[in-house]
Amino acid sequence: MACYAAAPLIFSFPAGWVNDRFSIKRAVQVAVLLMGLSILLISCTKIFILMALIFLFLGIANNILDVSANNYFFKDQREMDQNKKFGLLSFWLALGIAAGTFFGGMLTHYVNFKALFYIYALMLFSIFFLTFKIDEEQTYRVSIREYKLSFINRKTILFAVIILILTLHWGAEGTVYSPFLKEYFGLNNLQVSLYISLPLFMMALSAFLFSSLKYDLRKNKRLFLIAMFASGLGLILMVNKNIYLSFLFRVLHELGDGFIGAAVVLYMSRLFEKKNIGGSSGILMMIMTCGHIIGALAFSFLGFHVGLHLPFIVAGCLLILNAFYGNYVFRVENY
Repeated sequence: MACYAAAPLIFSFPAGWVNDRFSIKRAVQVAVLLMGLSILLISCTKIFILMALIFLFLGIANNILDVSANNYFFKDQREMDQNKKFGLLSFWLALGIAAGTFFGGMLTHYVNFKALFYIYALMLFSIFFLTFKIDEEQTYRVSIREYKLSFINRKTILFAVIILILTLHWGAEGTVYSPFLKEYFGLNNLQVSLYISLPLFMMALSAFLFSSLKYDLRKNKRLFLIAMFASGLGLILMVNKNIYLSFLFRVLHELGDGFIGAAVVLYMSRLFEKKNIGGSSGILMMIMTCGHIIGALAFSFLGFHVGLHLPFIVAGCLLILNAFYGNYVFRVENY
């Protein structure tokens, strides 16, 4: 899992550079094929070192696909309301996460993991043929100095700090979420899957609602900060001992996260020029990965040594503080 999670640290910028210089379409095709092959190999591998290596390739492929999908939307020149454009991107991504978690949980509970791997690999190989319909975007020769100048400035760095703090809570969700639900509420694997996946559909709904709002710079900033506060509050209150109230507060968290996710890609699209946005946004994705890794290390240690509920309280407080920090950033810089 560490191999999988750490891949974006190494490959986000190179993937973005390839998008800028060569082809987004080819990068997507390679990523989809490599993901399908990796999933297929996981289904028949029992050697630990080989499994770790496969997970590294899966992480690389997934990262290339993430970066390239974002850049395809970033570089698209067609006239379209920006809220609608990036809200729909976030909606489909969130819907995929929710559906994958839900049906994956069903398959592993009622069938087995091999069935999950085979179906997922088949889906990826099928999707490969759809990638030929992707349009090519204009490419540019961009120097390292241009990437450096686009990133090392006050406006980008202030936003990068927001991103770093925001992604810390991913670490809590990735390490202590399932153990927390099993220990705190005594849920089985199927119930854990339902608890996690159903609120994710609310994240997709929130992103869709974002797409329905007409683009307005001031309103977007205000709603982004409110969503950040709501996300943090929901994370704190989900440790409630009543599972039904806990679930409702988890829904609140995911509603906030859906809006945040759509707003973040919108702000990223406005930070950089079209010709170098691939590599530059790749650097921001490296920052996100750093936040995820730092959060995983800190919250797993905190959860397993102090209490599995505590990471969510701390992570929620950080999100609320990040909302206040974001308010300061939006006052001193125009996004």
